[in-house]
Amino acid sequence: MQSSLKEKTAKGLLWGAVNNGAQQVLVLVFGIVLARLLSPEEYGMVGLLTLFTLVGNALQESGFRAALVNLKDIRHEDYNAVFWCSLCIGCTAYAVLFGCAPLIARFYGEPALTPLARYCFLAIPIASLGTAQGAWLYRNLQVKQQAFSGIIAHVVSGCTGILLALNGFSYWGIATQSLTYLVVVTLCTWKYSPWRPTLPVDFSPIRPLFAFSSKLLITNIASQLNNNLLSVLLGKFFSTPTVGNFNQANKWNGTGHQFITGMLNSVAQPVLATVREDRERASQVFRKILRFTAFLSFPALFGLSIITPELILLTVGGKWADSIPMMRLLCLGGAFVPFTTLFSSLIISQGQSALYMRNILTQVVLQFCVVLAAIALGGNIYTLIACYVLLPVGWLFVWQHLARRFIELPLSALVRELLPFVIGAAFACGIGTAAAQWTGGGLLARFGVKITTTAGCYLLLLKALHADILDECLDYLLKKKRP
Repeated sequence: MQSSLKEKTAKGLLWGAVNNGAQQVLVLVFGIVLARLLSPEEYGMVGLLTLFTLVGNALQESGFRAALVNLKDIRHEDYNAVFWCSLCIGCTAYAVLFGCAPLIARFYGEPALTPLARYCFLAIPIASLGTAQGAWLYRNLQVKQQAFSGIIAHVVSGCTGILLALNGFSYWGIATQSLTYLVVVTLCTWKYSPWRPTLPVDFSPIRPLFAFSSKLLITNIASQLNNNLLSVLLGKFFSTPTVGNFNQANKWNGTGHQFITGMLNSVAQPVLATVREDRERASQVFRKILRFTAFLSFPALFGLSIITPELILLTVGGKWADSIPMMRLLCLGGAFVPFTTLFSSLIISQGQSALYMRNILTQVVLQFCVVLAAIALGGNIYTLIACYVLLPVGWLFVWQHLARRFIELPLSALVRELLPFVIGAAFACGIGTAAAQWTGGGLLARFGVKITTTAGCYLLLLKALHADILDECLDYLLKKKRP
C-alpha cells in the first residue's frame, strides 16, 4: 500500500505540475497580449465584480466536492443529489445577483456595471453543471484528465478574449473570456467523467453531506471575501485604475503560487484522507509534501519578486508600471500561500470541517480589521498590501498548532522543514540581484541574469546540502528507484 500510495501521489503531483504549469503559461501568454490591448481601467471594471462571482460559485459548489471525496462508500445517488442541488443553487444565486446588479453599480458609482454584472454572473449556473463530474474526477485522482480540460479551456478562451479585444469589445472581451473558459471546462469534465445525472431526484443524501460541507461553504465564502478584500476596498476608496493595477499585480502573483497550490489541490486531500487512520504514516506523508512545497514555493515566489520590474516592463509595458511595487509585496506573501492550502487539506481530510471553518473565519475577521485600521489611519496602497500579506504568514503558526491534533508536527519541526528553503531561496535571490546589477545591460539582459543566476545558485546550494527532496524529484523524473 505504501508503495502504491507513493506512486499515486508522485503521479498526481507530476500531472498536477504539468496541468498547472501549462495553464499558468497560457494564462501569462494570453494575459500579456490582453494587457497590451486593454487599459488598467478596463481590467478594473471586471475586477470590481470578481468577488460577487466567486461568492456565487462558492454557494453553488457548497463544499460538496470535498464532502464526496471524504465519503468512504459512495453511490450514484450521492453524485446525483449533488448535481441537481448545485444546479438549483447556481440558478437561484444568479437570479438574486441579477436583481442586485443595479445596487452593485451604485455602490461603486459605475452605471455601466449593471449590464456587465448580469453577463459576468452567468458563470455561476454554468459552473454548477460541472460540480458533480468534477468531484468524480477529483475523488478518483484523474489529474491527467483535469489537466487536459484546463489546457483546452485556456487556449479556446484566451483566443476568444484576444479576438474580442482586437475588435474593440473592451472589458466585455475579458468577461466573455472567463465565461468561455467555464463552458469549455464543463464540457470537458462531462467528456472525461463517466457519471451522468438521472431523474427522478432523491435529495436525501444532501443532508448528511451538508452537515460536513456547510462548514466548507461558509469557509469558502469567507476565504473569497478575504482574498478579494482589497479589490473591493480599492474600488470604493481609491479608483478603478488602481483596482486594475492591483489585479494585474495579483494575477502575476497568483500565477506563481497557483502553480503549486494546483498541484497540492490535485492530490493532497485524497492522499491524506487515505492515511488518516494511521497517525505515524499521515505525519510522514504530510511532512514529505510540506518539504516538496517549500522546495518549490520559496524560490518561485521570491524569484518572481526580484524579476518584477523587468517582467512587467518587458511583457505588459510601462502603462502598468504602478503595479510593480504592488506585485513585489504580493509575491513575498504569496510564497506562503501553498502552505495554507496544504494545512487546509490535512484538516479537511480528517473530516474536521467545523475546525477549518472557525480557523478561517477568525483569520478573515482579523484581516478585515487590520486593513480597515490601515485605511482609517491614512495608509497608502502599499501599506494596505503589506498588512494584507503579513497576517497570513504569521497565521501559519496557528495552522501548525491545529495540525498537531492529527499528526506529529511540533513547531521546531515545522521551522526545520521550512527554514533551509527560505534561507536558500533568499540567498539565491540576493546573488541573482547582485549579479544583474554587476553585469548591467538592458531589461532583457538583467531579466535573464536574475533567473539563471538565482536558479543555478539555489540548486547548487541544495545539492551541496544534500537535500533529500531534490534527489527524490530527480530520481522520480529519471525513473530511478531509491533504496
